[in-house]
Amino acid sequence: MSRAERWAPVVFGLAALGVWQGLVIGLRMPPYVLPGPAAIVAAFWADRASLLLSLVSTLAVTGAALLAAALLGMALALAMAASRLARAAIQPWAVVLQVTPVVAIAPLIIIWVHQQFAAMVVCATIVAFFPVLSNTAAGLAATPPELADLFRLNGASRWQTLALLRLPSALPFFLAGLRIAGTLALVGAVVAEFVASSGGFAGGLAGRILEAGYRLEIPRMFAALTLLALTGIVIYAALGAFERGMLRRFGAGG
Repeated sequence: MSRAERWAPVVFGLAALGVWQGLVIGLRMPPYVLPGPAAIVAAFWADRASLLLSLVSTLAVTGAALLAAALLGMALALAMAASRLARAAIQPWAVVLQVTPVVAIAPLIIIWVHQQFAAMVVCATIVAFFPVLSNTAAGLAATPPELADLFRLNGASRWQTLALLRLPSALPFFLAGLRIAGTLALVGAVVAEFVASSGGFAGGLAGRILEAGYRLEIPRMFAALTLLALTGIVIYAALGAFERGMLRRFGAGG
């Protein structure tokens, strides 16, 4: 990637912010309708302590959900790779969970799971685990058949083939799924916080967004939304760097 290509998103973003600020000033838009970037930055700075504390709460749910999604997705993928019966049993229900809107089942989960943090982690895990499951299952199934035959000819056991051949072959697939799951875990955490906030939960950035909306503090709402967007970008970039480091270390994925 050339230097111009690396800087293109930054330049485009700054230009868009400049146009946005210019339109807000030129059209004299009131801040409760559409605040400009300057008003959003000022709102963030004025309420930075509360917003950053809420971000920590959201990140705690996101991190726990990502870990749970990675473990659950890997375990189910291994079961599906080990048995055609397990694949037939697991895959349809995994798809059902993936296509069911979590906002529809989150109230039930929060009722069933009495501990609020655990309930939000469950909601976010449901959103995040499918990319790990599907990618890892695809990676385990994509083992080169000639290498599998070579392992069999040399008398390798089923577990040796799994540990020394199939899992290393699936590593790039697993890491790609994990990168997608990271941002989905954040989305799931925010959705769960929105639902929990209606029942009195005050933590998390979703709570700050709802609170600002009720008070018509639109610049503060935009500040929380911007913080969420930047957090998602950082999570995606961090997991991408982790993926590249792991692949360089273990020599996988070319």
